[in-house]
Amino acid sequence: MTYIDELASLGTSTWLDDLSRDRITSGNLEEVIETKSVVGVTTNPAIFAAAMSKGNAYDAQIAELKAAGAAVDEAVYAMSIDDVRDACDVFLPIFEKSGGRDGRVSIEVDPRISDDRDATIAQATELWKKVDRPNVMIKIPATDGSLPAITDALAAGISVNVTLIFSVARYRQVIIAYREGIQRAAENGHAVSDIFSVASFFVSRLDSEVDSRLEAIGTDEALALRGKAGVANAQRAYAVFQELGREGLPLGANVQRPLWASTGVKNPEYPATLYVTELAGPDTVNTMPEATIDAVLELGGLHGDTLDGAADEALTVFEQLSAVGIDMEDVFAVLEQEGVDKFVSAWQELLDSMETQLQ
Repeated sequence: MTYIDELASLGTSTWLDDLSRDRITSGNLEEVIETKSVVGVTTNPAIFAAAMSKGNAYDAQIAELKAAGAAVDEAVYAMSIDDVRDACDVFLPIFEKSGGRDGRVSIEVDPRISDDRDATIAQATELWKKVDRPNVMIKIPATDGSLPAITDALAAGISVNVTLIFSVARYRQVIIAYREGIQRAAENGHAVSDIFSVASFFVSRLDSEVDSRLEAIGTDEALALRGKAGVANAQRAYAVFQELGREGLPLGANVQRPLWASTGVKNPEYPATLYVTELAGPDTVNTMPEATIDAVLELGGLHGDTLDGAADEALTVFEQLSAVGIDMEDVFAVLEQEGVDKFVSAWQELLDSMETQLQ
């Protein structure tokens, strides 16, 4: 049994935070499923920007789209949808074996419309229909503008990956949005047992932002807190999940599992497996870049369930951060805006590159 299998036995599913056509056509995706116990995939605009700007895997389809006079946005989504659909087919046996919990592939709505409820639900519905696979998940950001669209999508029977969650306060809103969406789905006659959702909590980005502020403060007390905020924040979120995650759900509904995202360490001084070993526990997902998966397979370091009962110690970390002068509310606001901006930038970079290729 590998360390990833051991992680699964603790209750944490491992999803790969990457996808490309080369991975699919070369058989590499099937290989990482077989050899690294990966049971799902997440994508985002930055991942597709990297995939479509390298090699020649997309050349033939680009030529077809160019001949058809496709607009840039249409071309990008046509290729993304094809990749996600093909990946869904690869993961279908895992989806069926797990009863729908795993074997999932996520595709994200256009980050430029994150503040527009109507546009977000319209595109989520379009992506759901065009991918046309039961194991796709539509990624929608947990911004003020998109929270109602998350509820709308779930109410329509769409499985949703809620992304760009940074604060516990925002996570509470996501739980409410999920509960309301599932309740509406039941009222609309959907089989709620077929609807699944995850709430993607970003981890390493929080440490990067907080660490830079701690280093600016520069005291011994401040510097001693580096690398602690991300794990503590996720542990506090898990405590909220335990408290509220099953509350008010209709009969047969699935819990919305917390998903730990941004789990590749940004600081090389930290253990490569930090955001895996310290965030292992029941009913969770960890989506990792392949380098982090490889580090877990090599190094292990798992030491049981590190989520259940961790809330008190996590709260102490937050109290210490506040005591040295870290304004966590400002940290969360900055990270949410930066998260949207980074995806918009990656998306625009991809559109610019694709426009050049289509011309």
